[in-house]
Amino acid sequence: MSHALIIGASRGIGAEFVRQYRADGWQVSATARGPEALAALRALGATAIELDVTSAESASRLAWQLDGAAFDVVVHVAGVLLRTAGLEPPTDAQFDATMHANVLGPMRVLPQLEDLLAPGAKLALLSSRMGSIGTRGATGSWLYRASKAAANSVLKDLSLAWAGRAVCVAFHPGWVRTSMGGAGADLTPEQSVADMRRVIAGLGPADNGRFLNHDGTAIDW
Repeated sequence: MSHALIIGASRGIGAEFVRQYRADGWQVSATARGPEALAALRALGATAIELDVTSAESASRLAWQLDGAAFDVVVHVAGVLLRTAGLEPPTDAQFDATMHANVLGPMRVLPQLEDLLAPGAKLALLSSRMGSIGTRGATGSWLYRASKAAANSVLKDLSLAWAGRAVCVAFHPGWVRTSMGGAGADLTPEQSVADMRRVIAGLGPADNGRFLNHDGTAIDW
């Protein structure tokens, strides 16, 4: 049975990945922070693991909780969006919260998974088109943009380090109707996740290190 690990599955896109993989008969392990979210993951049939990616202590406990697993797909969803206005400098608290969740989180968590990857594994880091420098035409939420550009760098380094072991990509999930994207967004979580799962399933070695839209089209770094 294929096995997926979803990091940051308490709601929205992460929870939808769990639902869809379970519906297709996959074994799923998934992380969340609070007891209610963990209970909801168990109700979906997932193995629920408590994890706060912003906590060094919590992250340090992840690998042993997954010991013996072999993941065919890993999706790192966990992240935050703290909106900032124009080019107003973020506060220290805003900067620390954003960079800890969106950059330090995957730097802490993902390297622990190297020995838990099944042959031909696929790893997807949920980024955002807002982190693209090549396509940038606006400056809104510049702290979030900076954090996602840095997260893309983390993913690119993983793709180089794990070449031949896993296919690693960064994803823009689209503008999705979640608590982060808002009610006016273009896509439902169901549509976004279905697209990304289709793309993940078709990834090959030539895709390693790419930045992709949810539908599989390329995005400039």
